[in-house]
Amino acid sequence: MLKVHSIETFGTHDGPGIRLVIFTQGCPFRCAYCHNPDSQTWNNPKAIELTAEDIIERLQKEKPYFKNGGGVTFSGGEPTLQTKELLPICQQIKQAGFHITLDTCGGIFTEETQQLYDLCDLVMLDVKHINRDWHVKLTKHSNDTVLKNAHYREQTGKELWLRYVLVPGWTDQDEYLKEWAQYFSDFKSITKAQILPYHLLGVHKYAELGLDYILDGVRAATESDAQRAKKIFEKHLKAVEIA
Repeated sequence: MLKVHSIETFGTHDGPGIRLVIFTQGCPFRCAYCHNPDSQTWNNPKAIELTAEDIIERLQKEKPYFKNGGGVTFSGGEPTLQTKELLPICQQIKQAGFHITLDTCGGIFTEETQQLYDLCDLVMLDVKHINRDWHVKLTKHSNDTVLKNAHYREQTGKELWLRYVLVPGWTDQDEYLKEWAQYFSDFKSITKAQILPYHLLGVHKYAELGLDYILDGVRAATESDAQRAKKIFEKHLKAVEIA
């Protein structure tokens, strides 16, 4: 059984084509800008449980719309927190002929997560900051396992997208944007690098949950901010886009 926070049908921002997006419950990181803070903890009374059969049944219903590489995306929360449950589920999904994308923070690095990476047609890896200290400040964890996962995916030669949330004053420093792009400049598996401008859409959830919002007072990233970051990335990376 997979513990699930929520499900989105006909998703268009979580991988190629139209996708069934399954947001899993639980995450090891505590990202300052998380727009689904209720997905972080394991105990969520609104969470549901799904079997492989449940997911494949949903996929079969949406199959006529899966053009241009569409399929299922496991996001979160953090799906690799449930790798033991996901491995047999993804094996059955592959046997059924569906494209699988894994959207991950890269916070867990084990032999089992490597097996999960191998099953997925696409990995979307959120590398939240290249500087270790800033990464800790953002997520309460270092970026050590994130970078290990990036290198593992590169070694396999299978498709990798990178994602970067651009937060004014936190992740928009020119020197670190340059370092981030340079770090990945020699990776052959990367087919896309996405810049996600920070927004305020999930801020109200923190008040509803009685949680402090670390980024209180930080403005949303503008188009100008995103374009500046894109120009820096494009000096070292191909296929950079603002998502």
